[in-house]
Amino acid sequence: MTKNSIGLIELTSIAAGFQVTDAMLKAADVQLVLSRSICSGKYMVMMRGDVAAVEASVAAGMRAGHFSVIDSFVIPNLHTSVFPALSASTKVEALEALGIIESFSVASLIEGADAAVKAAQIQLIEIRLAMALGGKAFVTLTGSVAAVGSAVEAGAQVVGAKGMLVNKVVIPNPRPELLTEMI
Repeated sequence: MTKNSIGLIELTSIAAGFQVTDAMLKAADVQLVLSRSICSGKYMVMMRGDVAAVEASVAAGMRAGHFSVIDSFVIPNLHTSVFPALSASTKVEALEALGIIESFSVASLIEGADAAVKAAQIQLIEIRLAMALGGKAFVTLTGSVAAVGSAVEAGAQVVGAKGMLVNKVVIPNPRPELLTEMI
């Protein structure tokens, strides 16, 4: 079984974050991707594995974290470009159009980034999560103006459905200096 499913729980409590991480790891055969505190005193836990294992892990984490849970997700078939964007290891030679989606939550932003890259022929540049952002998150992406517009709309719709959308922007012909600011 392929292990291309991820699950994430975002919490208001650091102590609950440790408890949830333990519960998630004990519940199923999953791989811990990250478990850390993030800005404004929040905590996030991400697991990877096959769909059933990730679903079981997230369900156990939700029970353990009950009142501390801000947001969560399971993405059954994560697009392969999401992990490089999370680690800011995507190589971009030049910006075509630049798209940005900004969210109040880490979980909704990752879901939105996955939806964006699945919706159009674009390249994710970076997914920045909550550190030095007051707990917010954003994704940057590039491609043709039409593709970036479609991708931003698809991603923003997912984030907005959770009530977490801060802003969305499409810049048709960005100055090249913007790329150096992102790297």
